[in-house]
Amino acid sequence: MRDAKRLAAIRKLPCVVCGRSPVDAAHSNQSSHGKGMGLKACDSKTIPLCRNHHQEFDQFQKMSRSESVEWFDNMLEKTERMLNIKGDEVF
Repeated sequence: MRDAKRLAAIRKLPCVVCGRSPVDAAHSNQSSHGKGMGLKACDSKTIPLCRNHHQEFDQFQKMSRSESVEWFDNMLEKTERMLNIKGDEVF
C-alpha cells in the first residue's frame, strides 16, 4: 500500500540511527511487511535513514538478514514515537 503523506513525513525526520539529514524513507526488507520479488514493502513499514545507513541496511553490511528483522522492528517503533512527538499525522 502506498502512502505519499507518510513518506513525506518520514523524510522530514532525522536519521533514526545517527540523527543526520537528509534521509530516505527506507522500506522494510521483510516479506511479512509486503516485500517481494520486485515489490517494496508497504509504506507504513518505512523508517528515516540517511544514505549511508540506508545502504548498510539494504546490503546487510552490519547485520545478517535475520538480525535485521528485529533491528528494523525496533527502529520502526522508534520512528512511530518520533512522528508522534513531531505531531505529524500520517494516517
